[in-house]
Amino acid sequence: MKLFLKILIFLILSFSFLLNCNKSNYYKDGNISLEFSEDTIVFDTIFSGIGSATRYFKVKNPYNLPVIISEIKLEKESASKFRLNINGTAGNSSKNIEIDAKDSIYIFADVTINTDNDDILETDKIIFNTGNNEQFVNLVAFGQDVHFFNDSVIQTQTWTNDKPYLIYNSVALDENQQLTVEAGTHIYSHRNSRIMILGTLTVNGTYENPVIFEADRLNGHSSVFDDIFDNDTTDNYYDVAGQWGGIWLTKLSKDNEINYALIKNADIGIQVDSVQNGNPQLSIHNSIIEHHSYAGIFAQVSNIFATNCLISDCGYYNIAVIRGGDYNFYHCTIDNHWKGIRNTSAVYINNYFQYNGTVYLYDLENAYFGNCIISGNKETECSADGFSDQGVLFNYKFENCLLKIDPESNINTNDITHYKNIILNTDPHFKDYYEYNFMLENNSPAINSGNLSIPN
Repeated sequence: MKLFLKILIFLILSFSFLLNCNKSNYYKDGNISLEFSEDTIVFDTIFSGIGSATRYFKVKNPYNLPVIISEIKLEKESASKFRLNINGTAGNSSKNIEIDAKDSIYIFADVTINTDNDDILETDKIIFNTGNNEQFVNLVAFGQDVHFFNDSVIQTQTWTNDKPYLIYNSVALDENQQLTVEAGTHIYSHRNSRIMILGTLTVNGTYENPVIFEADRLNGHSSVFDDIFDNDTTDNYYDVAGQWGGIWLTKLSKDNEINYALIKNADIGIQVDSVQNGNPQLSIHNSIIEHHSYAGIFAQVSNIFATNCLISDCGYYNIAVIRGGDYNFYHCTIDNHWKGIRNTSAVYINNYFQYNGTVYLYDLENAYFGNCIISGNKETECSADGFSDQGVLFNYKFENCLLKIDPESNINTNDITHYKNIILNTDPHFKDYYEYNFMLENNSPAINSGNLSIPN
């Protein structure tokens, strides 16, 4: 019995000692100083009423013992426009947060600004209270008011450059109506949104003030995986493809004209469907079409006239013209150094459509590329696949062009019906295609190799 009491007393004393050790096993200096991966979190260009992308930062315990943060909270508390997630728990405040020795926690933040009622500049602070010490991380967001369209059908109107346009769930221009977009106008589209034209689209950009069509994700995005791979956590969405649907010129549209536009970040930059009259369904000039997950221009049974355009960085095709039609591309740079896997050529031409085992043939009246550069990181960057011996037309021609075509392919570049004055498989010497700078170096073989009779 005495032995049992001795053992029991020993266990009680040991357990009490462990409890006391556990309670004292925290860093207790009154001036705890946490470390932060960022001292200011900036949300740049947040649209009125639309939530931002989520940003994050790390809070690190630099000590060899755990620390307790007595409270983390937003300074403006319930009046704040910011929202927090503190180490996986949603809420704008949290108490008694433990961080193990030399460990970290994550703080996630986002914001919504209504610029009709709120300041365009919104600020707050995240307060970290560790007893006698108080630290903070700044939150800064810049808001912008917009013209907002949500699943809208519109009639004849003019879009001006007084403030941006934001499209959710697509906008459709009704049949026989006119949409005119003035120089300097900026159009943002949310994920899966499209600009559908059943009437006529006229874009009047200028060299100094182009019209810009792009996705609405502007502020930087970040991921906890960035830390694992040591990536920059301030990446932006500038060159991310597939963020919205694109511009769709439906078969009901006609006489569309685009001058000095930048169209980027979509699934398909411009989709053009069947011709409705003898005029080009799309005339596009002095424009840039880039960063699209499927195609820059995708046209079927259409009529396109394009001059002085740059089309680059597309997941499948820069230009795909299928099921025949009539196409003219003059003085265009068509380059595809898509960073992902791609088994297709930058330019693809055909005059048929196959469905359920049946091949339907169409006339390709003309597909002409004059004074163009067609290049990229595939062995062959322009391909024509069609029928010319079954009562349909398959007329295409590359003249005074720099082309990339695999010499081991079955493409006969000596056939002057289709290839005339071609510079073949020669580096065009762009300044930096990976940075999307397609200006030519002084030693480019394309300089002075054009045909002056081809219209500008």
